[in-house]
Amino acid sequence: MEPLKNKLAFLLFAFLLLFSACDEEAILEEVPLDFASPENSFLTIDDFNSAIYALYDNARTILSGGEHRPLDYIYGTDLGFNGAQQLNVRFGSYLATLTPQSGLVITHWQAYYKIISSSNVILNRLADAEMSDAEKIRVEAETKLFRGLAYRNLAHLFGGVPIELEEVGAPKTDYTRASRSAVYEQAAQDLEFAAANLPGITDVQDGQVSNLAAYHILAEVYVSLERWSDAITAASQVIDDPATALMSDRFGSRMSEPGDVYWDLFRQNNQNRSSGNTEGIWVWQQEIDTPGGALSSNSRSSNSAQLERDHAPRPWSFKYADPSGVNPFLSLGVSDYTGGRGIGRFRGTNHFNYGIWEAENWDDMRNSEFNFVRDVAFNNPESEWYGQMLSDHWELFRQTNDDTIRFFYPYQSKVTTPGNHPAELFVDAELMTLNASAAGSTYTDQYHIRLAETYLLRAEAYMGSGDLNKAAEDINALRSRANASPVSPDAVDIDYILDERMRELGVEEKRRLTLNRLGLLYDRTNRYCDGNPVSANYGVDVQPYHNLFPIPFSEIESNTGAVLEQNPGYN
Repeated sequence: MEPLKNKLAFLLFAFLLLFSACDEEAILEEVPLDFASPENSFLTIDDFNSAIYALYDNARTILSGGEHRPLDYIYGTDLGFNGAQQLNVRFGSYLATLTPQSGLVITHWQAYYKIISSSNVILNRLADAEMSDAEKIRVEAETKLFRGLAYRNLAHLFGGVPIELEEVGAPKTDYTRASRSAVYEQAAQDLEFAAANLPGITDVQDGQVSNLAAYHILAEVYVSLERWSDAITAASQVIDDPATALMSDRFGSRMSEPGDVYWDLFRQNNQNRSSGNTEGIWVWQQEIDTPGGALSSNSRSSNSAQLERDHAPRPWSFKYADPSGVNPFLSLGVSDYTGGRGIGRFRGTNHFNYGIWEAENWDDMRNSEFNFVRDVAFNNPESEWYGQMLSDHWELFRQTNDDTIRFFYPYQSKVTTPGNHPAELFVDAELMTLNASAAGSTYTDQYHIRLAETYLLRAEAYMGSGDLNKAAEDINALRSRANASPVSPDAVDIDYILDERMRELGVEEKRRLTLNRLGLLYDRTNRYCDGNPVSANYGVDVQPYHNLFPIPFSEIESNTGAVLEQNPGYN
């Protein structure tokens, strides 16, 4: 037996020697077995899906989560300003807020490069994955949509930025900036692949990206490149799809209540296709009380959409009393049209509140009493004025700056859910008063892409191509739904389109991205952003160079192997 054992041992040794000689790299490659790493975490479709879910979460956080970074896209624009006299946050002052050292700037930069870096890891690991070819194509398409979205947003905000398409495994300090057009071209390449290979909108779950989401973003990138014909074709893929249409009739969870179809678009549970909505193209799933969701019914999550908190006014702060000495507003936020638990920080500009609605636009559905709240009823049953309207006592309630800048002003009801806050938030269910420390979130799923915007993108492309008749037709598709008078072709210019975006999208839009890509952030903000008259610089000290964010100083400083140039105007 001993000689046989010796022979077997020798054969085994020879086999191992032969194997190692054939593939030394495979023998030496370290694959961790006791912790997750890229080497053992990207094998199956479940592994890749987990990584893609993280892309969704990262994108939702920067674009829809919380009261800080997503709201950077609306503060200090022609839409509205910081009414809370905060100098160096929320664009209370551009000169104080928008600097190369500001946390705001580095957060946006890092958020999008995190999406790009994660996307590159996913794409780099695809070749060796244990998946079918169809699964690999779907993963590549979904990942490239997010990478394309990130590069598009970086180009809008910063102009030209470094392009990195490979997984980076070691520190790299020699980045240089590509041109802005090159960044848009890279975004277009990613989005073209996504649009050609993602499933149709009827074949995805609520919140999941489809080919139409890719085509919409691609259309905007083409507009940025002035590729008008390509933009029209991409937008038409979305508009002409048989599964999409503007909502024209009452629908959804509260259709039996007073309101209109535009109001229905923003009621709870009405944003997704499962509710019958054919207008939502990509909807952030806020998911109340769901693991991984953004909303909690008994607290204000830092990751939830908080447009109610910032944009809704705070009439509960009024100190004025009725003749018997009772304040006609309850002292807590109320789940009614007074704005829920708003704190009155994002105050709309006069152009947004009034200018765009003048003359023939005043009876526009989007300006109805249900959608743009301009007057409210007193809600304290103990007051002798209970049920009367605030407008009956304008003189009393307009004595101080805060009365009209913070305590009450016109606002869009799409940011709140009157009568429909979660039961757990109520302090008094009968009075519908809300827990001040927990309320303030917007308890609906949030549109990221809505078909109405696709029409406005195509109108912009038609205008760029010189076809004002077609541009007017697309704008009038929205105006017809809103029972507004049609615009004539000779009245269509970029200012009209931007005003129509205000009327249709309002605070739903990431306005800064739109104005930055057009190079009109300074022009429109300088013209229309009134600012708080008792704040430093009125909050509107915007300069022409603010059309772009600065490159973060920390990125320039750490990039020791090459020069990462700063945008003009920033020290």
